[in-house]
Amino acid sequence: MAGGERALCFTQFAAFGALLQPYLARRLDTEVLFLHGGLGRAERDRLVARFGADGGPPVFVLSLRAGGTGLNLTAANHVVHLDRWWNPAVEDQATDRAFRIGQRRDVQVRRLVCAGTIEERIDDVIAGKRRLADAAVAPGEGWLADLPDGALAELIALDPGPVDGDG
Repeated sequence: MAGGERALCFTQFAAFGALLQPYLARRLDTEVLFLHGGLGRAERDRLVARFGADGGPPVFVLSLRAGGTGLNLTAANHVVHLDRWWNPAVEDQATDRAFRIGQRRDVQVRRLVCAGTIEERIDDVIAGKRRLADAAVAPGEGWLADLPDGALAELIALDPGPVDGDG
């Protein structure tokens, strides 16, 4: 904050954001904004403009769904995902709020994961989804040869559940 940097803090839980916003305001001794799905369009636009203004608040807490799309928040150069979401594209869309046309600084992205929690399991699932997506969209056919045997088998295996009636 002393260097003029600003942060977007995304959470999938609006109730957690409602607790976090006053805590951060007290802890950092500064104004912290909070955007969630319960706000009307005018209030949402006011918060976005306030954050983007010169001298605006340095921290913006946003619920993942309400703040994850359609906003330009290039005043931020830090993005923090406080809890993980199963779909990596949703997190990427939220991160992209800071990676927009007009961003002039490097943006640092942090994802908080506590060992031994469901967050860690979600992180593992997301990493697997990213590896699979990266392999599937690689140019040419050579990517198939680079897959380990287990990953290739998993990619082409049929799920017996729908066939045998158990799924």
